[in-house]
Amino acid sequence: MLELKAVSKAFGAIVVAERIDLRLSSGEALGVIGPNGAGKSTLFNLITGMLRPDSGRIVLDGEDITDLAPEDRCRAGIGRSFQIPRPFDHLSVFENLSVAALFGGGLGEAEAVQVCGRTLVLTGLEAKANRLAGSLPLLDRKRLELARALATCPRALLLDEIAGGLTEGECHELIATIRTIHAEGIAIIWIEHVVHALLAVVQRLAVLDFGRVVAQGAPSEVMRSSEVQTIYMGVPA
Repeated sequence: MLELKAVSKAFGAIVVAERIDLRLSSGEALGVIGPNGAGKSTLFNLITGMLRPDSGRIVLDGEDITDLAPEDRCRAGIGRSFQIPRPFDHLSVFENLSVAALFGGGLGEAEAVQVCGRTLVLTGLEAKANRLAGSLPLLDRKRLELARALATCPRALLLDEIAGGLTEGECHELIATIRTIHAEGIAIIWIEHVVHALLAVVQRLAVLDFGRVVAQGAPSEVMRSSEVQTIYMGVPA
């Protein structure tokens, strides 16, 4: 469904993506790990159009979207959460979702109401629909960040370190929510440092280091790789 073909990006002499080849199949959950500075968030910025690649192509459902603006990619079916939730604090949870559905997803008002209602249920926020976003604790702010991405009706959902900062119990709650979303048939690419959370959901794992994909495959096989352990832990395996 989504494919990056030899995608590269550099800022002067600093290469942040080097000929990245990556595929996401329909309904698949793909995890991405790597040390800080490996190029993980850059990968999402390239997929969503916040950065333009210097070379290579990004293809969605067989169509080249390399030159599409971020809003057009969103309406084409690419949704994204951000590492640090920044909702509209003065709006309610439901109003935050409405903004995402109406302007991000380009839905009509009646359809947006239905999508927002279903999204509230999927993310466990239905009881807090009328709460101001600025009053939510961290777990619910993470849920809202996830819900705002979902309200755009994505077919590919990009999650950027959404489990960061949560307690162990909160992390398990969030994992259950993401599993429910994935069971709806939505494809997921999940960047995460909380590796046990990632491995509880994803079917395939890719490892980035200095902007390169150095390994990808079944999660158990990738995590057993001595090269991956050395790269990710920063010490010889």
